[in-house]
Amino acid sequence: MSASAPAGGPAAPSPSSGVFAHDGILWRRLARLGAAHGPSWLVEYSPPFIGLCAALALPASRRKVRDNLRRIRGPVSRLREVRDVAETFTSYAGCIAEVLSNGSKNAELPDLEVTGRPYMEAAIKEGKGVIVVTAHTAGWELVGPVFRKHKGMDVVMVMEAERDGAARDLSDRARRATGLEVAHVGADPFASLPFLHRLRDGAAIAIQIDRVPAGMRGLPVRMFGEAREIPEGPLRLAQLSGAPIVPIFCARLGYRSYFAEVFEPCHLPRRPTPEQLGSTAQKLADAMHDFVRRYPTQWFNFATHS
Repeated sequence: MSASAPAGGPAAPSPSSGVFAHDGILWRRLARLGAAHGPSWLVEYSPPFIGLCAALALPASRRKVRDNLRRIRGPVSRLREVRDVAETFTSYAGCIAEVLSNGSKNAELPDLEVTGRPYMEAAIKEGKGVIVVTAHTAGWELVGPVFRKHKGMDVVMVMEAERDGAARDLSDRARRATGLEVAHVGADPFASLPFLHRLRDGAAIAIQIDRVPAGMRGLPVRMFGEAREIPEGPLRLAQLSGAPIVPIFCARLGYRSYFAEVFEPCHLPRRPTPEQLGSTAQKLADAMHDFVRRYPTQWFNFATHS
């Protein structure tokens, strides 16, 4: 099953190695310590500073964010570009802090404004479970618990395991503290079978489509004026289960305040033609393209090509 993975929350900047690796357990523990055990104001007010420090300390990641913003929306003024690169890093830091505060004295359920709610209501009423496709945008892992609270649905986030197992476990504990289930998958062709059972039980299976990890199958699409791929897994899961695919993308409006946009569900027959698979993949890509174009600093895609 194809799935896309974050590293320590939303997708992390470019990888490094060693004890001081940005995505390693040392920094994750320090972040968890501050978010969970520090004063509550620390969760709200320190991330912008930390995000700016990260942008200054990681020039390669900073350039990748700049290049990605250029691909999304084209040229802008130098001042606007610097501001938007900084906003991407500070939004990322804010999301990390809020996620890592889960299960602690500082935990709070975020406010969530939703548009397109009737699309989700209609998908749920079909009674086949729901396949949610999303991306590494601000708030992707906070929205699941909100839907669980208001809709009574179990939400399973399907992710590729990040390379540092200890760091992954720390972040997963924080995610699970809110009721969000986390499933790590690889290239195992039978990995999708448990998700079929969960869909039959009425759960929502959430999968990020903005990256296709190495060794996983993808479907070609056009996005941001270039050829890209999205994971094939969500479409095959819809084919096997009959569940609707619902694109949902999120943006951070401020401290513990998020916006989610729900797009029209997609359906696939049991035996789709290549044309049906291709057109559905493109429809999902178009939904992501539309959202990210409007909220470019909320997409944590730190890789220039992914």
